[in-house]
Amino acid sequence: MSKQSDPPGYEPSLRTLAMPGDANPNGDIFGGWLMSQMDLAGGIHAYNIAKGRVATVAVDAMSFDRPVHVGDALSIYCETVRVGTTSIAINIETWVRRAGDGEHEQVTEGLFTFVAIDDDGKPRPVPTGASSEMLSWGRPNRKLPRKKQQSRRKAATVRKKKSAKKKKS
Repeated sequence: MSKQSDPPGYEPSLRTLAMPGDANPNGDIFGGWLMSQMDLAGGIHAYNIAKGRVATVAVDAMSFDRPVHVGDALSIYCETVRVGTTSIAINIETWVRRAGDGEHEQVTEGLFTFVAIDDDGKPRPVPTGASSEMLSWGRPNRKLPRKKQQSRRKAATVRKKKSAKKKKS
């Protein structure tokens, strides 16, 4: 992933602060805590599209690209990738504003799938028209695999550059 200085140009689904109780002994925030925050943000996003209860059924293509530190402010952005009969796939990105210098960095990304459920916890149809309404809850629908491919290429390029610099040292 290439270093980007600006988060997406729309409102995050969730904002929170990384606290000392969320850290491991090394001072980095636990990945599980971070993933739970992403699930909360995705659930809020999916709830608005499904017009009711949803449940997380899958997390795919999860990547933890940079550590999160105590004091970092997290902004979690959701983008609807696909709306099916009962399911909603959402690409979720987590960005931080670093406590020390205020720099913005993307730290995680994952594809979460939610299913609309009824009062008995059984799958129910996502309301008709939800796919057009989803534009108000994120960026316009786009294909995730292409973005993932671009992101992986950028990450490989950055790793190669860093590796080359280390070899010169």
